[in-house]
Amino acid sequence: MKKRSPSEYKRELRLKIWRLLEEKNIVTFPRPCFNRIPNFKGNITAATYITSSTLFRETKNVFVNPDAPQRPIREEAIRERKNLVMPTPKLREGFLVIEAGSVPLGKERYASTIRGAFKYGKKVLLPRLRIDLKITGSVAVTLNGARLGKGGGFSDLEYAILREAGLIDETTPVITTVHELQVVDYIPMLKHDVPVDEIYTPRGRRSVNPIYPKPKGIYWCYLEGNKIAQIPTLKYLWEMKGHEKGS
Repeated sequence: MKKRSPSEYKRELRLKIWRLLEEKNIVTFPRPCFNRIPNFKGNITAATYITSSTLFRETKNVFVNPDAPQRPIREEAIRERKNLVMPTPKLREGFLVIEAGSVPLGKERYASTIRGAFKYGKKVLLPRLRIDLKITGSVAVTLNGARLGKGGGFSDLEYAILREAGLIDETTPVITTVHELQVVDYIPMLKHDVPVDEIYTPRGRRSVNPIYPKPKGIYWCYLEGNKIAQIPTLKYLWEMKGHEKGS
């Protein structure tokens, strides 16, 4: 029997999780959840465990993915007058920075949506502030820190860009919210895959024993030339320090 490659294993696992969540009616809008970070029922409860934690309360600059299940975290970051950083879709327009106190009272929920973030946030090639906490969405995770995204590689790329620019480092916590059914036993991890330090579900914080190192920056050898050309931030970094291609 032919051994599956890591990419094949990941593809099959994504389909398994998406099907399971749909069959169990665990997901909510937008549906179906295929090819998405699943917006699971109980996401607000999971988000509350994060936003009520000391880690979150002491954070000034927080990076949160733009997917639906993490929207409540973005809203609370705005309400708590933190600087919120979000990536634009597929990084085509860089990043959005919603500065602390810039959203009018009562508009926090709208500002936490993608459309609202474009209205109240500033588009930047790179944030000019150091990230204290990175929150990401996941399709699946393990209790040793492995993470599986929806397959585009953009969450890993966002981390790599921030690391390359010196805006995060090895000690910057990376955390996620998922449903309990998204916690699995095994996910293959490659050099450029970003592990998580903490997992929160509707039942609370799950104890994680991270065993994988975090990427040290952008591994240019994994990127195709057209991706560099299509993403302005990558092109900028390539021109600034991309002569290390192959590292």
